[in-house]
Amino acid sequence: MHYPRPLQQLMEELGKLPGIGPKTAQRLALYLVGRPAGEVQALARALIEASEKTILCSRCFNLTDVDPCALCTDPRRNDRLLCVVEQPRDVFALERTREFHGRYHVLHGAISPIEGIGPDDLRIKELLRRLSEQPVEEVILATNSTVEGEATAMYLVRLLKPAGIKVSRIAYGLPVGGDLEYVDEVTLSRALEGRRPL
Repeated sequence: MHYPRPLQQLMEELGKLPGIGPKTAQRLALYLVGRPAGEVQALARALIEASEKTILCSRCFNLTDVDPCALCTDPRRNDRLLCVVEQPRDVFALERTREFHGRYHVLHGAISPIEGIGPDDLRIKELLRRLSEQPVEEVILATNSTVEGEATAMYLVRLLKPAGIKVSRIAYGLPVGGDLEYVDEVTLSRALEGRRPL
């Protein structure tokens, strides 16, 4: 189908977003061009402002618009606990639980030799510097339960354990409401490993 050039260009740009295929890009583009000009301009301004004003916190490397970020400057948070995550979205997910009250460190990825991502491509040097400047009681590794996340966690354990730092890993297991017969072996194995006394 032949679309007007501006509409085709919009669909191409939308299609570059993660999780947006050609049909979704087409649907979004058609929706946007049908909206009042003021709504579309507000969206365009929000995109530009988010792109221009979102920076990385110089302490934890989370996304912020002020440096250091609100999580790093909050005096109510526990300086002795440090949770290491792969991406800023992981910080947002953990914060939604309202269970963790320590500090964060965002690596901005995971070790993945297949994709050419090694330890030097992550914020590991900054993590080590941070731990040397402000010791903590425990580092909680909250990397994803993927091959890359596990490799990253094991690499960090090898770095941190010799320094005498207590290192823990978040537990993985069964989702609430899940049936055992439908759970894969790896998840079930992790649930057994992460069991706790009642």
